[in-house]
Amino acid sequence: MLQNLPQDPVILLSVINTKLRDFYPSLDQLCKEMEVNKKELTDKLDLIDYAYDASCNQFV
Repeated sequence: MLQNLPQDPVILLSVINTKLRDFYPSLDQLCKEMEVNKKELTDKLDLIDYAYDASCNQFV
């Protein structure tokens, strides 16, 4: 569920990448602790052609 996150994909991208950089070692950890549906999140960011890159722990 993405209810507590921005609905605009570009703003969502910024928020998620900041959280990954500053607080979470992986997307799985972020989704678990923030109770976010990983597929829903990745699908939303895929709309603006961004995909998670585990090697840099960011959506690129």
